[in-house]
Amino acid sequence: MNRTHGQGLVLADALWPAISLRRDAALTILGTLLLALSAQLEIPLHPVPITGQTFGVLLIGAVLGSKRGALSVLAYLAAGAAGLPVFAGFGFGPAKFLGLTGGYLLGFVPAAFVVGLLCERGWDRRVWTTAMAMTLGTVLIYVPGILWLSRFMGWDQTLQFGVVPFVPGDLLKVALAALALPPAHRLLGNRECREQVEAPGPSVQDGPAAVR
Repeated sequence: MNRTHGQGLVLADALWPAISLRRDAALTILGTLLLALSAQLEIPLHPVPITGQTFGVLLIGAVLGSKRGALSVLAYLAAGAAGLPVFAGFGFGPAKFLGLTGGYLLGFVPAAFVVGLLCERGWDRRVWTTAMAMTLGTVLIYVPGILWLSRFMGWDQTLQFGVVPFVPGDLLKVALAALALPPAHRLLGNRECREQVEAPGPSVQDGPAAVR
């Protein structure tokens, strides 16, 4: 994972700049542990509880990057499937993937990867692109979750119980991440972030991909 300064740099790289396999393994394990802890922040609703998992997934992707973020989530899912009580409410076991929330769990992996990939491309350096990245990650969790949940109940109930209760909280999570990540880069002295703050914003023709 050799990088020039600022190229593909996420917050974990700014915090721990010495590139090594040991560092990447430690960051991946730390991400898995943080996700397991966030899962226990729960408001027990039926059939889908509100937990800190989704916010944990998005932040892990943003802070660790695409590969380490996705690996952290995969390790988390593997630990839960193997019997460690890391899922919401200290749940565990492969049956969780076949239950009502199985689709949301599977959506964690692409969400972490895509958010990490976008942040590697500089989307977490500005408030509005951070919000876009987090919103896209949230959608990637919702889509498989809703499709899987709809197999157990009708679409009306799926939207009522699997979407509507989560929208206000997810909007708040997006806003918190959008307000926190760009200042974090500036605080850590990310040269690329400072250059982007000082430079004029991309034109409409350039689009979000121009944010580098």
